[in-house]
Amino acid sequence: MMALADVALYAALLGKIGLVPLAVTSNLNINFLRKPVAHSPIRARASMLRVGKTSGVGEVYILSDGLEDPVAHATITYAIPAQR
Repeated sequence: MMALADVALYAALLGKIGLVPLAVTSNLNINFLRKPVAHSPIRARASMLRVGKTSGVGEVYILSDGLEDPVAHATITYAIPAQR
């Protein structure tokens, strides 16, 4: 679930700033809220909260098919390299 959260928000970040080489995860915090439904797909809903010149912060909700409430919530910060 952590990898799903990281990839989902990385895609959201690149959607905002374009293809920037070396934009990297600098912090990832995840709260596991409940067990997902066994043998059921999970999906991520990602949104950027803030995108600045040197960092971006966002959140991801991980959802399990068959459950209304999220199974995990992550907040992630990315370091964005300075423009040359």
